[in-house]
Amino acid sequence: MSPSGETYSLPPCFGTTGKEEQLLDGSLWNSRFKDLDQAGKIAAEYVWIGGTGADLRCKTRVLDKVPTKPEELPMWNYDGSSTGQAPGDDSEVYLVPRAIYKDPFRGGDNILVMCDAYEPPRVLPDGTVSALKPIPTNTRAACAEVMEKTKAEEPWFGIEQEYTLLNARTKWPLGWPTNGYPGPQGPYYCSAGAGAAIGREIVEAHLKACLYAGLNISGVNAEVMPAQWEYQVGPCVGISMGDDLWMSRYIIYRLAELYNVEVTFDPKPIPGDWNGAGGHTNFSSKATRAPETGWQAIQDQIANLEKRHAVHIAAYGEGNERRLTGKHETSSMNDFSWGVANRGCSIRVGRMVPVEKCGYYEDRRPASNLDPYVVTRLVCESALLIPSRAARDGGVALQRAAMPCTTTTTPFVSSSPSGSC
Repeated sequence: MSPSGETYSLPPCFGTTGKEEQLLDGSLWNSRFKDLDQAGKIAAEYVWIGGTGADLRCKTRVLDKVPTKPEELPMWNYDGSSTGQAPGDDSEVYLVPRAIYKDPFRGGDNILVMCDAYEPPRVLPDGTVSALKPIPTNTRAACAEVMEKTKAEEPWFGIEQEYTLLNARTKWPLGWPTNGYPGPQGPYYCSAGAGAAIGREIVEAHLKACLYAGLNISGVNAEVMPAQWEYQVGPCVGISMGDDLWMSRYIIYRLAELYNVEVTFDPKPIPGDWNGAGGHTNFSSKATRAPETGWQAIQDQIANLEKRHAVHIAAYGEGNERRLTGKHETSSMNDFSWGVANRGCSIRVGRMVPVEKCGYYEDRRPASNLDPYVVTRLVCESALLIPSRAARDGGVALQRAAMPCTTTTTPFVSSSPSGSC
């Protein structure tokens, strides 16, 4: 029964047809080669972000021993002119290993390595060698600086990564009618059953692969639009949030490759009366988790986020304007709002937070194609590095606790994702 007392009914689900097949027979690899002895060596798959800021690249390096930390891995390089990150006449880009994960595809002692990219060192006129300099698409370096500045606050993050499975040939959502649409939304969210939960095998494989890799994945569920899913990563502390989320994306790309299915993180893959895809970012700090005073700290931090709303929106994902319309469980990108248990606000506070007087809050503005390094940096900058209103007012509290949703209209102005005000 609905909240208004009316009988709640669901539109019908229709089963899917067709079958997605691999180009090559994967059973040959599994039966003949996967378990061959590697003669004491391991394969390290170096992974980095490409020139679009959204594509992931990778290549394999064979090592003589298993490293125990990223610093034991050798730096490497690649042809940046082939990824849109360097000119052809000076194409070398350096890779610095930052995080190590177990490889769920090769198994054994083999590893995945999350890296960031730098201009190579150069010989200076005085004969010394320059330090590595982050290339323009390296957003991790700036994030790491902010996380170092705010580490005393122990920033915790959890990101809800939504995505859509597509037919790799037609670019239409997986399982949808070839020249049409499925039944309307309603039966698909957290669903089970044929025609309702489409592509579950990939979702389950991704969950197991991430757990094996050592990623801090915390859950999965079907989303509101058919063939749309979500997984959650976190809680993660500081820079590890970005490392874990990017590697989780790499793993799902690799899994979808095996099934000949495409994964898109587009925030609004299908126009019209269909939900978009978000990257809701949950955040807490030592101050917000403090008993009794945490609720006031949350309100102060939200006030700081409001002041930089345009800066955040500009950096929260390409095409986000197609999603943040004020419909389909979103707020308008032109307005900043917050409320308790309100999914139509920019910032949602959990129902029990005002009761328990501490906890976390959820920034619902980031799109599914967010760069987690950029988003977590901006949240920390705004929430933790700007003096709170309570501090400026000499301890006068910001009183908004009882309001179901507080909205401030902020005309959107395009801004650099650098986060400078």
